[in-house]
Amino acid sequence: MAQRRQGSQRQEQAWWVAEGGRDWCGEGSDDGEEGEEEEEDGVLSAFLCPITMEVMRDPVVVETGHAFEREAIARWFSECASLGAAPRCPVTMEVVDGADVKPVVALRAAIEEWTSRRETAALRRACRWLTKAASEKEALRGLDAVMRGWKLARVGKRVVRRDGMVPMVAAMLRNGSARVRLKALQALREFAREDDEYRDSVSEGDTIRRIVKFIDFEDCQERELAVSLLCELSKSEMVCEKISELNGAILILGKVACSKSQNPALAEEAEMTLENLEKCEKNVLQMAENGRLEPLLNLLIEGSPEKQLRIASSLEKIVLSNDLKNLVAQRVGLLFAGVVENGTLPAKEVAFKVLDHISTNTESAKVLIEDGILLPLFRVLSVDGVKFLPPRLQEAAAAVLSNLVACGIDFGTVPLDGNRTIVSEDIVHSLLHLISNTSPPIQCKLLEIFVMLSSSTTTVLSIISAIRSSGAITNLVQFVESDHQESRAASIKLLCKISFDMDHEIAQVLRSSPTLLGCLVRIVSENDANADEQDAALQILANLPKRDRRLTMELMEQGAFKYIARKVLNICRRGTANNIVDNTMLEGLVKVLARITYILREEPRCVALAREYNLASLFTSLLRLNGLDGVQLLSAKALVNLSVESRYMTGTPNFDEHEQKSGLTWFGKKPPGIQLCRVHSGICSIRDNFCILEGKAVERLVVCLSHQNKKVVEASLAALCTLLGDGVEITEGVSVLYMANAVEPIFEILKGNPTGTLQQRVTWAVERILRAENIAKAASSDRGLSSALVHAFQNGDSRTRRIAEASLKHINKLPTFSQIIDKHPSRRGSSIGSMERYFRSDR
Repeated sequence: MAQRRQGSQRQEQAWWVAEGGRDWCGEGSDDGEEGEEEEEDGVLSAFLCPITMEVMRDPVVVETGHAFEREAIARWFSECASLGAAPRCPVTMEVVDGADVKPVVALRAAIEEWTSRRETAALRRACRWLTKAASEKEALRGLDAVMRGWKLARVGKRVVRRDGMVPMVAAMLRNGSARVRLKALQALREFAREDDEYRDSVSEGDTIRRIVKFIDFEDCQERELAVSLLCELSKSEMVCEKISELNGAILILGKVACSKSQNPALAEEAEMTLENLEKCEKNVLQMAENGRLEPLLNLLIEGSPEKQLRIASSLEKIVLSNDLKNLVAQRVGLLFAGVVENGTLPAKEVAFKVLDHISTNTESAKVLIEDGILLPLFRVLSVDGVKFLPPRLQEAAAAVLSNLVACGIDFGTVPLDGNRTIVSEDIVHSLLHLISNTSPPIQCKLLEIFVMLSSSTTTVLSIISAIRSSGAITNLVQFVESDHQESRAASIKLLCKISFDMDHEIAQVLRSSPTLLGCLVRIVSENDANADEQDAALQILANLPKRDRRLTMELMEQGAFKYIARKVLNICRRGTANNIVDNTMLEGLVKVLARITYILREEPRCVALAREYNLASLFTSLLRLNGLDGVQLLSAKALVNLSVESRYMTGTPNFDEHEQKSGLTWFGKKPPGIQLCRVHSGICSIRDNFCILEGKAVERLVVCLSHQNKKVVEASLAALCTLLGDGVEITEGVSVLYMANAVEPIFEILKGNPTGTLQQRVTWAVERILRAENIAKAASSDRGLSSALVHAFQNGDSRTRRIAEASLKHINKLPTFSQIIDKHPSRRGSSIGSMERYFRSDR
């Protein structure tokens, strides 16, 4: 009964308040903190629900006149029904109509007004605790009060905004207590969830900078709340603008967004923040600079032409990784292809810059080619197209095409339009014509394109064919004396690529203009020249027709041979070349130097130079450079030419008048003290008449007979065969080979059943060797040699069959029915014939 009376008293007091009793909340209620709390607590008892004992939010009254919380009384009646009892008043326990509950509007308004005033007072008290001087406890109490007021009463939000509490709470981020900072971040997040006005208020001052600072520290307790707060703030476009002004904010968020494996929830919120920041173009540009390109590409695709131009201008300034270049090509390659063909001049200029940037990557270049960028580029580079483009755009277009060609695909299979490709004859003709009618920078890029196309085995023949049919070789060769260094270097590299197949055409141009040849020689001989350009110029000289006497003599006049001879001598003294580049250059040097051995008989100056630099000894030394097959091959061929000339240069003994008068010499007798060459029957030396019996040339040639490279074997054999040819002492030549252990390696070559000229040479050599009866007798029991001779007899050409037949008769494997061969052939000749034509073989 006491409880019932107490509840009745509280309800009466509540009704009195609802009917107009306002003294509790009048102006005089502000007499002090303690008085306010006592008065408020007294009034609060009238607003409590008798069931929940909490302040009511939606009061309703039942038949007994008592007020309850709507949800609480509904639960009470539901429990009564579940027990099978009639609804009763919780206070009086009288039976009432459960459906007859009425809202008490006045009481509800009074409760709301009381609550608002109470929370307003609490919020105002909290302001005294949100200061720098407040202790940790006071600061936490003040923040808790703000949070309660914010959540429990709508008036609290108005007070927070009106009384400037948002900056106060934001200032707590500078507090030295981590608990205070965490509570402040929670409060600010609640404010930011309200609307853009609150978000803008939270972001004032240096709040954004402090939030980002929390995010940057991985071990910071406030990091997760800071990311969550920034995510809420980023929903406002104005806040996005402020974030864009803070250097590094986008980069820090990007780092957090990439940490999915460490903290997925945090990474997801950071990703959402970045997505919100995409509303600001400045943020999008910063994202692109930090590797997040998708937003920028979306703006580029979806924007207006003016916006596309602005975004593309920003894109071309960004340094992209290869992966990002590939992404740009995939997303906007088609867009830029259309701009190249149909865009305005400013748009084309920006498009060329972007394409030049992304086409340097092989994969992105392939994507652009698949998107059909080649045809628009060719159209703007055609003779008609360049009339409408400023030179700087022509150069940019040529640079893009150069990058694309460098990607390494087979351009002979990439369609340009219809059945044409970029290496089709008319396309190549058009580009060659443009080279002759444009500025040096564009010429340089176009020449570089042809260099790359000529470097591919699948397209080089098409390029050579088009150059031949267009007659452009003259213009291309003339670039070697260009003042534009890059164009000169590119043209020399191009000529190097095509010089093996177009040697006669290049030689014709050089013969008509010796100054061009002089330019090539000067490049080769300059100490400070570019290494690639120098090597290319050397290869051009090396590939010129080696029997062209006029070019050889012009090279002699230019001093090329003396420089090259000294260069090769220096390399030989060092031992071997240092790297692959040096090896290639050495081969080119030897190839040029060997030219003079092809015209020794016609040009005494070549003989004099060969003697001056002792070229026979030099080429002999080069034979020992194992691993440099090209150098060994060229050296062996040069020794063939030098050795062939030996018999024409063999000296005769000179006796002084006293000896002649004294009759101490007789015809056919060599004077005492003078050593004559066994093979050439005269006074020989490796320097004066290039006799290979001197200077260990024979021994090194014999070693090369076992070389893995058949071309080196054939050239070495040809050099040794000069000791068995007509005009020399064949018997002595055989003896020399026998003493040098060359007979068995020669037999082994024949036993390998070679074909072509090697078969002809070795069969010829074997026949000459088998003329020595002791060797023939020993070889008659060699079944392998007999089988090899039979194979040559049956499968060789007519001349080889005749020589093989003679060899078989030497070892008594065939009967001698006629005088096909001499039983006792001349020591200096043979009825079978000479090998002179093999010594003069060309490539």
